[in-house]
Amino acid sequence: MNLVVLQNWLDNASFAILFLTMLVYWGGAAFPNLPYLAALGTAGMAIANLCIATLLGARWIEAGYFPLSNLYESLFFLTWGITAVHLIAENSSRSRLVGVATAPVAMAIAAFATITLPSQMQASEPLVPALKSNWLMMHVSVMMLSYSALMVGSLLAIAFLIVTRGQNIQLQGSSVGTGGYRSNSYRLHKAAELISQPPAPAVENNGFARFESSSNGNGNGNTAVLGLVTTTPIPNPQSQIPNSEPLSPQRLSLAETLDNISYRIIGLGFPLLTIGIIAGGVWANEAWGSYWSWDPKETWALITWLVFAAYLHARITRGWQGRRPAILAGTGLIVVWVCYLGVNLLGKGLHSYGWFF
Repeated sequence: MNLVVLQNWLDNASFAILFLTMLVYWGGAAFPNLPYLAALGTAGMAIANLCIATLLGARWIEAGYFPLSNLYESLFFLTWGITAVHLIAENSSRSRLVGVATAPVAMAIAAFATITLPSQMQASEPLVPALKSNWLMMHVSVMMLSYSALMVGSLLAIAFLIVTRGQNIQLQGSSVGTGGYRSNSYRLHKAAELISQPPAPAVENNGFARFESSSNGNGNGNTAVLGLVTTTPIPNPQSQIPNSEPLSPQRLSLAETLDNISYRIIGLGFPLLTIGIIAGGVWANEAWGSYWSWDPKETWALITWLVFAAYLHARITRGWQGRRPAILAGTGLIVVWVCYLGVNLLGKGLHSYGWFF
């Protein structure tokens, strides 16, 4: 089979599958009583991932080098990375909301590469001398995988803000460090006895109070039984958003899941970004005689590293959870896109693909 024809078929098929998968995920969010939609969405993402992997493999065989030399190839590699990280995140969180956030982005990137890019930019061309190195695979692939993980983690952080309506809620520990694990407000009490306690502000306990009871048939009070009761939250002008309502237990559970999986995915992407920057410095010294030249791409890669380093520092050392780190991760999403695509489209610098300007 002609590999060029196969590539053209696969890129269009990937876009179509991702578009249908996006509709499936959105339909599943709108109609949660249809359980088969979740499995259908996961299958769609897996099929799209395999199509893109086959496309990149055919490209590799045809051109004779790892397919990361131009914008078209890197866009599809990024889409492959996003779908792969999506499958990991969805399997870990068991939430269809992951696909609601990631499927539109993957579809938009595939559409941009397939429909918007001119045909001459989609064709494979011989490598320039600077790219004829094993560092092409080692540096660029790691950087693209880091972008994929950081994008998915940031998208889940934005989904967290949407689920919580931007409220500053109290989560039960998905960070490590000072303040990372919050008190659950559990109290022990004897059988048929309730210990009264002043209810905490709604922003801290999300509108719910928890207690623990001990009861058994022998009267020795050694068995602890967990109970959950709801209390009417006391308005606190300093800690509660005006006219805000306590979130339902389902929303709280989903918010904690999104916060946790976002943190873990970003924690995966950050070391990949670090390794990619270091590998890029070694390659730059080999190709251009300097480890760091303050090229626009290098500068924005450093900014991206600093943003997500601040995110992880805030979570691990400061124990941040919930809204504040989610806002920081959302900012990081913008920075990643500027680093990856913005400086390239300007046509300036050693890393530019030279499109538009």
